[in-house]
Amino acid sequence: MLQNQTNKNKTLNYKNIGLSQKKHLQLYRNMLLSRLIEEKMLILLRQGKISKWFSGIGQEAISVGLTLALDNDEYILPMHRNLGVFVARKIPLYRLFSQWQGKMNGFTKGRDRSFHFGTNEFNIIGMISHLGPQMGIASGIALANKLRKLNKICAVFTGEGGTSEGDFHESLNIASVWKLPVLFCIENNGYGLSTPTQEQYNCVNLADRGIGYGIESYIIDGNNIVEVFYQIKKLAENIRINPRPILIEFKTFRVRGHEEASGTKYVPKDLIEYWKLRDPISNYKNFLMNENLLSEKTDKHFRDEIMTQIQQNLTISFNEPIISSTIETELKDVYKKFNNIPSLPSSETRNMRLVDAISEGLKQAMQKNKELVLLGQDIAEYGGVFKVTEGFIDLFGKERVRNTPICESAVVSLAYGLSIQKIKVVMEMQFADFASTGFNPIVNLLAKSHYRWGQEADVVIRMPCGGGVCAGPFHSQSNEAWFTKVPGLKVVYPAYPLDAKGLLISSIEDPNPVLFFEHKGLYRSVYENVPQNYYTTPLGKASVVKKGYDITVITFGAAVHWALEIINTLEDDISVELIDLRCLIPLDIETIFCSIKKTGKAIIFQEDTLLGGIGSDISSLIMENCFHFLDAPVKRVASIETPVPFAEKLENQYLPKLRFKEELIALFKY
Repeated sequence: MLQNQTNKNKTLNYKNIGLSQKKHLQLYRNMLLSRLIEEKMLILLRQGKISKWFSGIGQEAISVGLTLALDNDEYILPMHRNLGVFVARKIPLYRLFSQWQGKMNGFTKGRDRSFHFGTNEFNIIGMISHLGPQMGIASGIALANKLRKLNKICAVFTGEGGTSEGDFHESLNIASVWKLPVLFCIENNGYGLSTPTQEQYNCVNLADRGIGYGIESYIIDGNNIVEVFYQIKKLAENIRINPRPILIEFKTFRVRGHEEASGTKYVPKDLIEYWKLRDPISNYKNFLMNENLLSEKTDKHFRDEIMTQIQQNLTISFNEPIISSTIETELKDVYKKFNNIPSLPSSETRNMRLVDAISEGLKQAMQKNKELVLLGQDIAEYGGVFKVTEGFIDLFGKERVRNTPICESAVVSLAYGLSIQKIKVVMEMQFADFASTGFNPIVNLLAKSHYRWGQEADVVIRMPCGGGVCAGPFHSQSNEAWFTKVPGLKVVYPAYPLDAKGLLISSIEDPNPVLFFEHKGLYRSVYENVPQNYYTTPLGKASVVKKGYDITVITFGAAVHWALEIINTLEDDISVELIDLRCLIPLDIETIFCSIKKTGKAIIFQEDTLLGGIGSDISSLIMENCFHFLDAPVKRVASIETPVPFAEKLENQYLPKLRFKEELIALFKY
């Protein structure tokens, strides 16, 4: 049985839908341009002049037809077989060729390959290899269009294999609930690498899944350029007026390997031959010639013109020098430059809890930035499980304070899509533990975006975290070390209300992705006089809570308060300097080193388990840079190497607080 057949005819049927000759030739020439570029790239691949190629030969009608059916200022999120999107948007070919060779005229400064890039100039956002986040990004772009009432749509591609990912389900669900103007486009080309469709899903058509999300779905012959163009144009015009998502399954076939090295030995030969007879370009050419819309002379002119264009642009890219950079430049581009000019706190203060300070900072940021959007589970009418956003819906409305379904991964990607549209986002991760289900887009999408192609990810993720509240293994982790390892993220972890408000506002103003950790145990147990105005506290600057000269204690979060409590009960005459890091990335190394050079002894106190925690890195930095100033080995105190237990006695045993005093005294006596 032939897979992905839309009908039993081997040739394509082009309906007369009233297209002009000019439009017909535009469609044909763009498909031809895509095909001839690919054929040239396959030659260059064999010559070792490019490193990899994912062929879209036989699928050109989908990319070209969809792109020309949309407005040029409407975003398209393609995959690596959608070369037609890039050429139909008229990206200069030399830039594409340079991108594929890892040169400076490309879009990623040699940092990412093939189609793994975006360009706001041409309203294209390329994929990452994990596939699924594309769907959420498109939903975010569409939400921005809807919030601004722009009457614009967004189109996103995935393959039939990608529909097996959880992000596909999450994104279609949230787009349906919010009625977002998105075209979710499945290119069903028969195989996910070597795995055939019957081993990927167990329904007749992927479009049938639309009913499960309450959205329309359509099947389109992906090899028929006229059908693709006409159907997409008609749907797009309707969605602009009546915003909603639509699921489209393009039936097509991949006649070459997943990428050239993998080949097609696993595909039955008769299946390939069948689909070659349904080639979108040769069939369309025959139709145009039979209708006297294209002559052999015009076709030859197109081909000669395109080959000249390809060669001229290849010459430009080949003559471009091999890319070079410096370590300083590479490090600088990990983050978008941000001049954090502190806004000073006022003298008018109010005594408040940590949770109140966070809420007030968030509220004032919403008042200052009229497009700032809050996303999270139960944050609207309910005010969030910790009541940080209580009353916000009355102040800012449901458009800006948005309850989300339980779908952390899609919401992180959606937040990135809003950021692409220059809308700031604060997402509440209901518990920091749940970041595991949104981990991929945090570490692979948000973190790498600016380094890869210069796109900032203007997203803050609030992370209620920490133990001491008898909440068990899944609501108690202090999991900051999951993220301090990842270049491109900033990690903030305040211990005091005054710092929490100022650091949160700074995090929101910062255009880079920030993980903002909030210890649940401190929410309603720590009070402080907090300035009532809108003020910022610089990221990356530690606070010396208590000055001393015998031992330096380096800590953050709830452990700051544990340390103070224990230091104040010491019977020995020990002078302790206590540093509250406040921000883990960027890390204030200077304050740490200055203190160590004064005291000669250091103890790092963290709530997280010992192995792989941030304390290990700080210890190494001290040993590498302050060894000659040390009078004793650097000591680390942390929770034991188990999950966080539920019972109070077991949790107290797990946490490092009860062990800290003994370790501190031992270090003093060393």
